[in-house]
Amino acid sequence: MSPTPSHLAGAGDGAEPFRVFVGYDSREDIAYRVCRRSLLRRSSIPLDVIPIVQQELREAGLYWRERGPTESTEFSFTRFLTPHLAGYRGWALFVDCDFLFVADVAELARLADPRYAVLCVHHDYAPREATKMDGAVQTVYPRKNWSSMVLFNCGHPKNRAALTPEAVSTQTGAYLHRFMWLDDDEVGEVPFVWNFLVGHNKVDPTDEAGTAPRAIHYTSGGPWFERYKDCEFADLWVQERDAYEAEEEKEKVGEDDVKAAIQMTPAVSVDA
Repeated sequence: MSPTPSHLAGAGDGAEPFRVFVGYDSREDIAYRVCRRSLLRRSSIPLDVIPIVQQELREAGLYWRERGPTESTEFSFTRFLTPHLAGYRGWALFVDCDFLFVADVAELARLADPRYAVLCVHHDYAPREATKMDGAVQTVYPRKNWSSMVLFNCGHPKNRAALTPEAVSTQTGAYLHRFMWLDDDEVGEVPFVWNFLVGHNKVDPTDEAGTAPRAIHYTSGGPWFERYKDCEFADLWVQERDAYEAEEEKEKVGEDDVKAAIQMTPAVSVDA
């Protein structure tokens, strides 16, 4: 058995949670909430799931680039602030909000290898559609979707030097999304099942264990968009959403019961 990586050592025994940064888009709030639930529910280690909210970064002075016509989400560029937000220390995972984790993210975290500055799935992906999601422009470029799920070695010298708020706010999309601040041998690879692209990747019937998705990526659009309500694996996302909403309703009912009990409690009079 391989030794437990230092960023997971002692997990569950008072260790710092493994940090997962999720790209947040105000049009896809429910996608973020379902992604977060799927991460937490299946994880065997403590997690700190943190949304990357562009407006908050702007207010904090950490991001100031104007939104361009090819940015299909609010986190198209802010994802590259992950090492900065993690204090340039340890490892952290970034994922788009349109992910559904169907396996334990600790398995992915254990693939972190200090020889690399980043690790991701090395997709060969060229979408044929002109638009995606709710009509956003679909763009094609080298290494497309590599940056949609990234294990960042946050303290790596090149990440510390290149992924500053200044650079993320001013560098080109090509420079960032193609990992051009790194040499090719500093970009590690993880199995495609951790960024399984709906409509592109396929499960091999002769090797289901090795090709079944561990994290489903609804990259063109998920069931929360009317256009994609019947996409592949839609049923799994809907089940997760329904479970999330049931939990939220149960929590709300509990809070309402507490408020009602407080209101019904008679005031206690104290004689002077």
